[in-house]
Amino acid sequence: MATPTAAASAYASLARIMETSGAGKSGSASGAVAGTPSFGDLLKDTISNVMDAGRKSDAQTLAMAKGKANVMDVVTAVAETDVAVSTLVSVRDKVIAAYEDIMKMSI
Repeated sequence: MATPTAAASAYASLARIMETSGAGKSGSASGAVAGTPSFGDLLKDTISNVMDAGRKSDAQTLAMAKGKANVMDVVTAVAETDVAVSTLVSVRDKVIAAYEDIMKMSI
């Protein structure tokens, strides 16, 4: 189960990503701002961050099995990974729903 602190951290990370990608800033008519990463780059970075959280969780779990890590560190790493994966799945679901809505539109 995700804690409120972990959820707040995930939302803060997303806000930082959106600020650095230029979301919400006025740009050209097409919405693209020079020097900002593309949607694909943003997606790759986000997936990479989720994978890193999973690797950290795995490393903490192995360290605990060897008796070298604290249980709280393992629980925290697993909770952070859970929040990251849940957020990624939610975004995926929203993208799929948006795609389905677009496909239902008549031309």
